[in-house]
Amino acid sequence: MTHSFVRWFALLLYCIVIFLFLDFIYSSLFLDNDKLRIRDKIFHHGLVANFDGYDAWGRNRPRFFTNNLGFKDTAVRTVTPRCATRRILLIGDSFTEAIGLPFEESFAGLLFQAGQRLVPPIEFLNAGVISYSPTLYYKKVKYFIDNGLCVDEVVVFPDLSDIHDEAVDYFCFDDDPNYHRYCKPSDLYGEKEHNRTFSKFLQSRFKTTDRVRLIIKHYLTYDEKRINKLYQWSPFTGWTAPGYDVGNEFRPLGVEGSISRALQNMGKLADFLAQRNIPLSVVIYPWPVQIAQNERNSRYISMWREFCVTRCKRFINTLPAFLAQKDAHADWYKRLYIFGDVHYNAEGNRVLFNVLANEFFGHSERAANQSKLLKQGTASDGIKSGL
Repeated sequence: MTHSFVRWFALLLYCIVIFLFLDFIYSSLFLDNDKLRIRDKIFHHGLVANFDGYDAWGRNRPRFFTNNLGFKDTAVRTVTPRCATRRILLIGDSFTEAIGLPFEESFAGLLFQAGQRLVPPIEFLNAGVISYSPTLYYKKVKYFIDNGLCVDEVVVFPDLSDIHDEAVDYFCFDDDPNYHRYCKPSDLYGEKEHNRTFSKFLQSRFKTTDRVRLIIKHYLTYDEKRINKLYQWSPFTGWTAPGYDVGNEFRPLGVEGSISRALQNMGKLADFLAQRNIPLSVVIYPWPVQIAQNERNSRYISMWREFCVTRCKRFINTLPAFLAQKDAHADWYKRLYIFGDVHYNAEGNRVLFNVLANEFFGHSERAANQSKLLKQGTASDGIKSGL
């Protein structure tokens, strides 16, 4: 009995070692995505240019393309500095990058597709990358425009998490020397510490093993308690909730200092664009906790609305559209978000797109109908006139 157990255990161990070895070879040769996310000496981090591969986010492994500028795109392609048509630059953090989704399912990808079907077309470029915040929005937009990129409008998507980022990160990259005293040499050209984890190692070196792990984890943890945590304020998000104590999460600047810094850098971006006659627009959108808490007027909303009174071409508040989804569907979270996550799934991105389509193209239904006509090889008077 003991001999048989040892033999079967040895065989199992042998099979596991062979599986891991083959997984390592396969991941290294065919699915390597380590080169996608890179350090940058101007705006801290970004995406490598002309990437064709895959990205990992939880259970999702979407195909990922970047253009020659290092922006997430529909394919590897060359974006010319000159504007051949009207061009709108989008920038934000992981929500704008649409982490975990292919470009065509993201709101930026849907805008790109809809814009290309118009006559004349509108080109949407997506400069968003995970963990960006106002300091980096300003630095990145300024860098590309200073280096000759033609842009007709810039649309910023400030996230709920931006205030935390501005409180604790990117001090080495801020143009204001007052923040340089908080700069750490280790922060200069590195990614955030939370991105260098064991799970990231598995994702990059043992992708098949990691996918099996995540599938098992998904079914073992699929319960309402996990989701309910996303419906409650946390020290990370509670800065926008009246009376919530965020503890030490916002050191060294604190909530007030962070808000001041965020508005300062957004103000720099607005001034930079105004000098070049490029309009700025701001779009805000909700995390699950904001929908669950029925947030219709909060500091997150009011601070960006007030900022836009004199600074923006458009202020677009998409929270009502998401709250309408909650009112219409009891399972709104599963409909709109990646399970166990705060990021939108394809349907959540579609809701955001519909609001934006109404702003940039006219009524979303009209834009959809015109897209159908274009596919059929016909055009309405509205399309011919460019809306």
